[in-house]
Amino acid sequence: MLLNRGKTHMSEAKAHPMIPTLEELAAEVAQLRERIEDLEDARELDAALRRNADSPLIPWDQAKKELGIP
Repeated sequence: MLLNRGKTHMSEAKAHPMIPTLEELAAEVAQLRERIEDLEDARELDAALRRNADSPLIPWDQAKKELGIP
């Protein structure tokens, strides 16, 4: 089946929606994967904050020294 990618009338465009290309689908999958990773990171951060809610905070100067940050 061949798709007509030329000019179409609006009524024809609604009847025959464009089929996404493989590249478009791959890009969308990549964006979804990135979004999932962001959500997983946020979930892990939230869990860590809840686990450590009662722990005393480390002063910034001490944290910098332990991490070797000038």
